[in-house]
Amino acid sequence: MKRYSNPEVLEVLAASGRRAAGFIAAVLMLAGFAGARPALAAKPVITQVAAGYSHSCALDDTGHVWCWGDNTYGQLGDGTTTDHRTPARIKGLRRVTQISAGKYFTCARLSSGRAKCWGDNGNGQLGDGTTTNRTTPVRVHQLQNVTQIATGNWHSCAVLTDGSAKCWGMNFSGQLGDGTKNGHTTPVRVHRLPKVVTQIGLGVFHSCAVLSTGRTKCWGWNGHGELGDGTTTDRTTPVRMHQLQNATQVSGGGNHSCAVMTNGRAKCAGENINGQIGDGTTTERLTPVRVHRLSNATQVGAGNDHSCAVLTDGRVKCWGWNNLGQLGIGKTSGHRTRPVWVDRLQNVSQIAVGGLHSCAALTSGRVKCWGWNGNGQLGDGTTINRRSPVRVLFPG
Repeated sequence: MKRYSNPEVLEVLAASGRRAAGFIAAVLMLAGFAGARPALAAKPVITQVAAGYSHSCALDDTGHVWCWGDNTYGQLGDGTTTDHRTPARIKGLRRVTQISAGKYFTCARLSSGRAKCWGDNGNGQLGDGTTTNRTTPVRVHQLQNVTQIATGNWHSCAVLTDGSAKCWGMNFSGQLGDGTKNGHTTPVRVHRLPKVVTQIGLGVFHSCAVLSTGRTKCWGWNGHGELGDGTTTDRTTPVRMHQLQNATQVSGGGNHSCAVMTNGRAKCAGENINGQIGDGTTTERLTPVRVHRLSNATQVGAGNDHSCAVLTDGRVKCWGWNNLGQLGIGKTSGHRTRPVWVDRLQNVSQIAVGGLHSCAALTSGRVKCWGWNGNGQLGDGTTINRRSPVRVLFPG
């Protein structure tokens, strides 16, 4: 064998060897042989997002659910009680068409019309007939033909195909609407509610429903006028919100409620100490008042002490408490009694307002969140609070 000692010759030979090795590796990769780098899974395309008190979940276009944040009660549905700072997919849960996040639990509507829930169940809010916490989804007992499911802090409700509504869980203020204040671990029908319910929204201790007539009825806790009937009297069966017609969607917050009208305007009622009603004041309202200069709204969301609305142009406005950046305006100073633009957020298709954070699903299939992040509920891989929207880091 001929030996070479000239350094320049040796370098030429080495370079030739590297090029040959690279060529062979490329051929093996294309052919799918061992040693080729595996292809990355595609990022999920998100169609809906839900926000609880300290966790968040998202639904993708294949019917799978992803959750992240606080998992103390198993509300992420992955079989553990370990927090996640980025989304993890719930295994074994398929064909989901809609999700809703309560304080420490989560529920999903399936394409079959059934419903499943998981997480905190101390008051029977999972609807499985027990008060046992569940770290994986369990079926809501004898609940079928569901068109929409909604969650509050410790209770849940569902709209059925016949236009009626059923609720379960905590009921100390009458928030289940069955005429009593007795809790139920399985669904009970809401009394005195016409079978024309199109959508339902729950607050901490109250519930509201939009009827096909455009009217809205509420029931439960009314200590701050969140039922909008002009009083502060709790109601165990539905009462009509005064001066509210042509509603298309309603959302329940901590102690306030907000609704969107067919003309794109929004009205809110209830507690207003932090400006969460959005009328430019901090005056409590026992009947709905118009959110200041808000038009072209398509959806409204109510959190503990703040509210947000999606507009027809895909942008978002928020108002109320901002101590942890939950308004997304780039600062945390003070509250806002009138709607303000969320910083650098466009092309929003749907919004979810949690306890102290907010999340938005974008038309691109991505998700952005902002506000409190103590348990990783913003999904950006950290526990740093964010004053402006940050992208949720899905795998892929």
